[in-house]
Amino acid sequence: MEPSQEIQGIIPDVVAMLEAGVHFGHEKSKRNPRMEQFIYMHRSKVAIIDLNHTREGLINAAQFAHDLAKKPSAQILFVGTKRQARAIVRKYAEAAGMPYITKRWLGGTLTNFTTILKSIEKLQELKRTEGSKVSTTLTKKERAVHKKEVERLEGVLEGLRNVRSLPDAIFVVGAHDERIAVREAVRMKIPVIGIADTNSDPKLVTRPIPANDDAIRSLELITSVIAKAIATARGKELTV
Repeated sequence: MEPSQEIQGIIPDVVAMLEAGVHFGHEKSKRNPRMEQFIYMHRSKVAIIDLNHTREGLINAAQFAHDLAKKPSAQILFVGTKRQARAIVRKYAEAAGMPYITKRWLGGTLTNFTTILKSIEKLQELKRTEGSKVSTTLTKKERAVHKKEVERLEGVLEGLRNVRSLPDAIFVVGAHDERIAVREAVRMKIPVIGIADTNSDPKLVTRPIPANDDAIRSLELITSVIAKAIATARGKELTV
């Protein structure tokens, strides 16, 4: 597809992707056969991703995110629970004004969304109680229990606290590692944008981006493009 002018301006060139290590896949023994079309060669048993495919996938994904974000109410849920992805996902999701999950994907987050909503409502009620006169009538032990429950829910819900409906799409920073989230999205017919390393199944991802999902610089580069695409659609400048 031919990208819009806004998207053309945020897509990194092949040199930038090389420097970020975007082209390094997994060992040949871990390769998913469906990723074969995106592999350029193998070097010392390690798959080398064809960056022409990466660029094409990134353009498609960024354009999709951009077009979706033009709708003011649209939300794209950022998901990255791997240690090296957490800070990156949180930073760019917050900068783009999008919800996110970085600690742990709770089974049923999408397929049993009403339970998540109940937890969000419970947290809001507890927070309201904290700042009301009711809190002054609680015993020391009750206040401690109350505080502990607030902290637990804030930790569990993390970047979902302001969510009121299912996301319009999800962006997974690693389709293989976040495969439970991907499967839930597929089941709920929610589009998936995702970094697809050589061990993942790209057929499950609506907009796959063939790329290294382990290297911090690779994750940062690709996540920043998706966040910029969203910010651009809403006439904002991404500041991180």
